[in-house]
Amino acid sequence: MPPLPDPLHPVVVHFPIVFAALLPWLALGVLWGTARGWLPGRTWAFVVLAAALVAGAGWMAEETGEDQQKRVEKVVAKELVERHAERAERFVDLAALTVLVAGAGLLGGRVGRAARVATVLASLVVLAAMVLTGKSGGELVYKHGAANAYLSTPPSPVSPPLAAPSPDLPGAGHGP
Repeated sequence: MPPLPDPLHPVVVHFPIVFAALLPWLALGVLWGTARGWLPGRTWAFVVLAAALVAGAGWMAEETGEDQQKRVEKVVAKELVERHAERAERFVDLAALTVLVAGAGLLGGRVGRAARVATVLASLVVLAAMVLTGKSGGELVYKHGAANAYLSTPPSPVSPPLAAPSPDLPGAGHGP
């Protein structure tokens, strides 16, 4: 078996992103399909499973991020890393709550119906939390250089911009 990548967080983090993006569509589709009688009520169990995947993958991403936090804080301001970690924790908490709400959707009657509608709404909140978490993580890497914590040698300076084309070249300095 090949060794796990180091750092593991960038590999794992994409799973909750995808699952969180799909959950509202799945929940809405199953809600619609069961309300129309096109799907049996037990189909809602797939929504519960999908919500659990969001929460579980989010937890795994949060844990791998915590494992790498100290190393990244050597190259990025601690406040920025902590803000991302707090957003990740909020995302996981909201995802876990959504699993419970989705589970209540397995109940019959008005309570189950209300829980199914609430799950669709909760999945949108989870999606928004994921977007905020992903945005702050992306900024850590692409704006603040968090990936530099894993380089064995410092990054080379940015290459200078290409020289302007010579006016002797065809089309240089002329409009279209």
